[in-house]
This record gives sequence, C-alpha cells and structure tokens, in this order.
Amino acid sequence: MPLDDLPLFPLHTVLFPGGLLPLQIFEVRYLDLMKRCEASGEPFGVVMLQRGSEVRRAPAGGPGPQPAETFADVGTLATLERVERPQPGLMLVQCRGGPRFTLTGHAQRPHGLWTGQATLLPDDAAAAVPADLVSLAPRLQDALRALGDDAPVAAAVPHSDPRWHDAGWLSNRWSELLPITAAERHRLMTLDNPLWRLELVAEWLERLARQADTAR
Repeated sequence: MPLDDLPLFPLHTVLFPGGLLPLQIFEVRYLDLMKRCEASGEPFGVVMLQRGSEVRRAPAGGPGPQPAETFADVGTLATLERVERPQPGLMLVQCRGGPRFTLTGHAQRPHGLWTGQATLLPDDAAAAVPADLVSLAPRLQDALRALGDDAPVAAAVPHSDPRWHDAGWLSNRWSELLPITAAERHRLMTLDNPLWRLELVAEWLERLARQADTAR
C-alpha cells in the first residue's frame, strides 16, 4: 500500500509497531503537523535520524544553511493517542506505533517539514514463541516490574494476554527496553522475521549478562 506525501518526524529514537512514544512539540513545523493530525486522525512517519539534529538551530557562524539531516529509509507510522497543551506554543503528545514502511523518496518543504513517498511493509506474521525462548516473557515481566512507573507500554498488558506468547510482539517490547544504540534498535525493527528478532534479543541479553558478570 503506497502512501504519498507522508509527513515525517526524524528522531534519534526508534518507534516499534504497538509501542508508545511521548513527544514534546514546540517547533512550528511540528506544531502545525500535530494540529493537522489531531483534527484529521491521519498518521505521520517516525524515522531514525542518522545525521543532524531533531531541532532546527541557527548555525554557529550566523545565518546560513541548516546542517544536513539524513535518516533511515525504514520507519514506523505513528498516530496520536493523547494531546495536551500546557502552555501556548507547546504540545505534549503520546503516539502509538503502527505499521512499518519504507521510503521510496523524500523532500523537505520550505518551513522545514520532511515528507516522503512510502510503501507499507507487511505486519509481522503470527509466530509462537519457541520453547527455548519462552523464558523471555516472564523475564520481561520481571524487568518491567522493577522499572515501576518508568516501565513502557508492555507493563500495562495483563500476563494472561495472548500477546505475551507472540514472537513479534514480545521481541518488539524487549527491543524497546534493551540498553543498545539506536542503530542496533533500528536493525531489530527492520527485520521481517519476528523469530529472528526474538533470537537476536536473546543474544543481546546473554551478551549483556556476560558484560555484567565481567564488571563484577
């Protein structure tokens, strides 16, 4: 399914399908976008910044061209779930991740907003968590419990929910939580096989455990 003229929001983070993303909006280009999305319900695309800043700043040497922004060509659709306006010129929004997409082209408008031509990617195929990885669900539940109020979206999902047994959903929730770089997180998000993603999550957890043992 193609999406023409999709508004883009480049960020130094990665949004996964089903995940939540809180944002503070104060730039005019994004205030206008959020107002439009709030009124119409249309989505926008979250893409990972590879170079450049999330916020437009004047160059240190005075007026001149903005530093170039480059971003990954695979991103995630986002829709608004909550909007608050604590003061003029500031919006606090919460977005929900939807399907992934790949960009076939993009351009920047005069006021700085990026738009792109995108094609939606297939959702993860339903896949049961393999027997050798079933421990990842209770381990994630324990990790979320330890985080308390700082826990992400999965903390609100009852343990009886069948999503805990779905490889795609479980791998996405772990990928959001792992202390890894944005580039590694993006690599996990782009994998089209949820079982591969879950296996890589398990490898990351083993690696982090070894590093913790070495540090002790």
